[in-house]
Amino acid sequence: MTVHFILYVEDQAESSRFYTCVLGRNPDLDVPGMTEFRLPGGAVLGLMPMAGIRRLLGPALPDLAEGTLLPRAELYLLVEEPARFHERALAAGARELSPLLPRDWGDEAVYSLDRDGHVLAFARRGKEGNP
Repeated sequence: MTVHFILYVEDQAESSRFYTCVLGRNPDLDVPGMTEFRLPGGAVLGLMPMAGIRRLLGPALPDLAEGTLLPRAELYLLVEEPARFHERALAAGARELSPLLPRDWGDEAVYSLDRDGHVLAFARRGKEGNP
């Protein structure tokens, strides 16, 4: 089984540039309607324009009020150097939510918000080696 995480984005090209910078890799697929990044461990991060998902799901999909930026999802990435990934996210236009700190569950994590309201967490396992 391969897991795909699809984030709905306002501007596919801009979000593709953002995640290319943040992840430090080019997309494996970049066509109108979908950009995909294969991630270590086998998961895939997809970026789909909101207009495309609206066409796919129709009026059953709730619409956010214009100008409202609510957290929509969290992408929690375990990496060797969370500060390096976080700095790239900030340089690409993300907004910092919380600095790199030890967290209650044992990881060290730093949080930012991308332009579409997705929370990005870059973390490394604590010394206890949480499962």
